[in-house]
Amino acid sequence: MSKFEYLKLADTVAVEIASGTLKPGDRLPPQRSFAYQRKIAVSTASRVYTELLRRGLVVGEVGRGTFVSGETRRGVSSLTEPRGQRIDLEVNYPLLPTQSAMIARSLEGLERPEALDVALRQTSITGTLAARNISAEFLARGDWSPGADQFVFTANGRQCIAAALAAVVPSGGRCGVEALTYPFIKDIAARLGVTLVPLAMDEEGVRPDAIQKAHREAHLSALYIQPTIQNPLGMTMPPARRADLVRVVEKLGLPVIEDTVYSFLGDDAPLAALAPDSCIVLDSLSKKVAPGLAIGFIVSPPRLRERIMASVRSGGWTASGFALTAGIRMMGDGTVSELVRLKRIDAARRQQMAAKHLAGFEVQANIQSYHLWLTLPPHWRSQTFVAAAARRDIALTPSTTFAVAPGHAPNAVRLALGAPSSEQLDSALRTLGGLLTEKEDFDTTE
Repeated sequence: MSKFEYLKLADTVAVEIASGTLKPGDRLPPQRSFAYQRKIAVSTASRVYTELLRRGLVVGEVGRGTFVSGETRRGVSSLTEPRGQRIDLEVNYPLLPTQSAMIARSLEGLERPEALDVALRQTSITGTLAARNISAEFLARGDWSPGADQFVFTANGRQCIAAALAAVVPSGGRCGVEALTYPFIKDIAARLGVTLVPLAMDEEGVRPDAIQKAHREAHLSALYIQPTIQNPLGMTMPPARRADLVRVVEKLGLPVIEDTVYSFLGDDAPLAALAPDSCIVLDSLSKKVAPGLAIGFIVSPPRLRERIMASVRSGGWTASGFALTAGIRMMGDGTVSELVRLKRIDAARRQQMAAKHLAGFEVQANIQSYHLWLTLPPHWRSQTFVAAAARRDIALTPSTTFAVAPGHAPNAVRLALGAPSSEQLDSALRTLGGLLTEKEDFDTTE
C-alpha cells in the first residue's frame, strides 16, 4: 500500500473521531482485526495505528489496547466545548444552585427601556469613572489597592491574556511561563507568534533561578504566571518566594503578566503589591459569577497602560456594554462578594469530598481550590486513564494539556471539581477511586 493510501485510511478514522462516531475512550479493534475488516495487510494496519498515535488521536500500550484519546487535539479551545460526558471534571466554572436567583435580584430593573438604552450603547475600553472606581474597590485586597486610572476592560479573561501578551512581547519574542500552566496561553501565544519558555517549578511555584537561567540563555520579554491557586497545581506562592521572584524580575526589567482568576478563593494580595511598576494584573468575573457573564479586568502599571489600551483596541477585545453594566452593578451592590463567600465554602466542601474518595493516592490539592492534581499509580498512563474515565462517562484533563514542553508531562491528570452537582461529583470521585486500583485486561495493540 502506498503512503497516500495508508494516510487516507488514517484520515478516515480521524474523521470518525472528529464527527463523534468514535468517542473518547472507545477501543479500536486489535490490529489484526482492523486489517481483516479493512482488507489490508497487518503491517499496513500497524502503519495506520502508528499515524493515529502520532497525531495524538489514540493512545495505547502493549498488552492494554488502543483507545480514542481523551484529548483529541481539535485545538485547545475544545476544552470549553460540551464533550458529551455525563459528569464534567474537565471544565472549571463553578455554579451554585442559588446563584441565578441572586443574579436576577441584582439585575432587576435592567430590562427597563431607559436602563437598556444606556447598557446597550457602545462602551469604551476604559468604561466610566464609576465603573473603574467600583472595580478598583472590589479587586483591592491586602496591601494592594489599584487606582481607577489603571483599569482597562475586555470581554473575558482570555482576551486579557491576549491583550497583555501582545502589548509586552513582540512577535518572535519569548515569554517565560510555568512549566505546567493554563492551557489557553499556548494557543494565544501561537497566534501571536510568541515562544513560550517553560520555567522549572518546585512546591512553592516558579523558581527565580529558572527565570534567570532562561533569560541568560535567550532574552525573555515578559513572564506569565499564576502566583495564587495556580492552574493546574493549585499551589499558592508563599511570601518569601514572592519577594525573591520580584527581586529577580525587577533586576532583569521583566514585566510580569499576573493571572489572578482564581485568587478570589484566597486572601493573598497579587505580586503587584510588591512590584506595582512591573506587574500587569489580570482578572475576570467568569469564575466568580458565571461564564455567561464574563468581564475581563486589566490593571496596568501607568507606564504600560497606553500599550495595553492599543492592544485591546487592535484586537477588538472591548467588553460589551450590557455585560459591563451588569457586572459593575453586581460588584457594586455586593452580589459578587456574596457569591465569592459562598463559593469559598463550596470549594472547601468539594475538596473534602475528594480527599475522602482519593485517600491513599498521590494528590496535590489546596483546600481553597476548585481543582486538584492527581498523580497516577504506575500501572496507569495519563492519556489511558482519561480514556478509561471517558468510558465511564467522566471527563478529565490529561497532564499533556498543561505541559508547555512536549514530552515533559508528568503522569497525572487534573480534576476540576466545580461544575458537577454534589451528587454527580460524589459519584464520579467514587468511580475514579475504584478505577485507580484496577488493572484492566485490554486487548493487545500488537
